[in-house]
Amino acid sequence: MNEERRRELGQFLRDRRAHLVRAEHGLPPIGRNRTLGLRREEVAAFAAVSVTWYTWLEQGRDINASRQVLAAIGRVLRLSASENGYLLAMGGYAPLPMAEVAPMDAVPPHLQGLLDALDFPAFAVAPDWGIAGWNNAYECLYSRIADVDSSERNLLWLIFSDPQLRRMLPDWEDTSRFFVAEFRAEAGPRLGSMAHTALVAKLEAHSAEFAKIWAEHGVQGFASRQRVFIHPAVGELTFEQHRLVPADAPELHFVLYVPTPGTPTTDRLAALATIHDSRAQ
Repeated sequence: MNEERRRELGQFLRDRRAHLVRAEHGLPPIGRNRTLGLRREEVAAFAAVSVTWYTWLEQGRDINASRQVLAAIGRVLRLSASENGYLLAMGGYAPLPMAEVAPMDAVPPHLQGLLDALDFPAFAVAPDWGIAGWNNAYECLYSRIADVDSSERNLLWLIFSDPQLRRMLPDWEDTSRFFVAEFRAEAGPRLGSMAHTALVAKLEAHSAEFAKIWAEHGVQGFASRQRVFIHPAVGELTFEQHRLVPADAPELHFVLYVPTPGTPTTDRLAALATIHDSRAQ
């Protein structure tokens, strides 16, 4: 376990411990009003490990934790499946991607052809969350994508840096928090790599909101969900967001915005395409 990963593991454990509800563990409040947060010695006792050893783990010291012990700690902290997977990954017990991910500015031609064949917005995300490809419907939805410099064509960066995209998301606060938690779940194992460290530092310097959310150490696996956009030209668009992984390019994730049945989204996408084509002429 490298130093960066040990430090991240310790911070993650401290954050989760601080948010535990004491009554749910059969423990009384600390003092008169404090009902949240377990002490280190309490977590250690529930997990059947020594207080000293658990303290060292939270401090990011160079110690070895078995899968069984980490699983026991995860149960005490009542981690979700995604959080538990992240805990094991930080401990070196889950498959980890390579530390460095080569920049990817374009998807393979046959996969770009698949994107182009879809009549609803879709784009491809690289391991570093760079947007490597998209179709015409997505460009109609988010017209700036073609003009953004490739160095800044990163999904997480755009969510926190582009005022136009923010205005289009009526639930920006929830969406941004979802994205940060998903990004940490997927990219966290690459902690310490130059590209990952640089992106996080850039976001923290640019956005106090990102820095605050990142410091919360939220972890969440991807889940299909409804997405709503307010487009300045056609109004509200409602989609079901799904994600697919090509079998021959598992490093890519295809994000699909499928129009929600029973809404005017399909007709409004067609109107958007007409507007986009007229501007391109």
